Amino acid sequence: MRRALLAITGLAAGTTALVVLKGSPGTAPVAQDLPAERPTVVPAPAGPTPGGGDASGTPSPAGTTASPRPARTATRAPASRPSGTTRVPSTPRTTTKPPPAPTTRTVTGPVVENEYGNVQVRITISGTRIVDVVALELPEETAQSDQRSEQVDGRYSGSSGQVVQRQSADVDTVSGATATSTSYKRSLQAAIDRAN
Repeated sequence: MRRALLAITGLAAGTTALVVLKGSPGTAPVAQDLPAERPTVVPAPAGPTPGGGDASGTPSPAGTTASPRPARTATRAPASRPSGTTRVPSTPRTTTKPPPAPTTRTVTGPVVENEYGNVQVRITISGTRIVDVVALELPEETAQSDQRSEQVDGRYSGSSGQVVQRQSADVDTVSGATATSTSYKRSLQAAIDRAN
């Protein structure tokens, strides 16, 4: 009901403006002679009569037929925002929950025997990355075995050893310590498999 009233009022205001601004020279004085207290003219719903006038018999001036534009403008007016309000753009909701901290855990490989002794490796994993490797057991029976074990441990173990750098058991064999290197890799691979 309110939209219809606004549409009719808008149509009447548009028609009056068209008559005043674009009317023929003969109609301008008539528009100026209208008394100020006269109510706004609402067009008859039946439209123009076949004789070119409106329902009251008064001829219609040229260009006073209603166009669809004023009606559409009038019907859009109620949908506009009330004055003083601002439109806030919608933004997608974001969660402020921080990602979970990576869990740190240790996994120990099995004891692997070779002709010089036993080898056992433990890895420390943070999230999905190996961050440290420790040899829990290495052959030490002879000075030569101890020296080979130190070479293997120095190359593979620690937070900066080859295992952490490559993130796998695919490391280079230490020359002269093949048996200890192979046992180290087997215990290491088993620990990696257990971690996954």
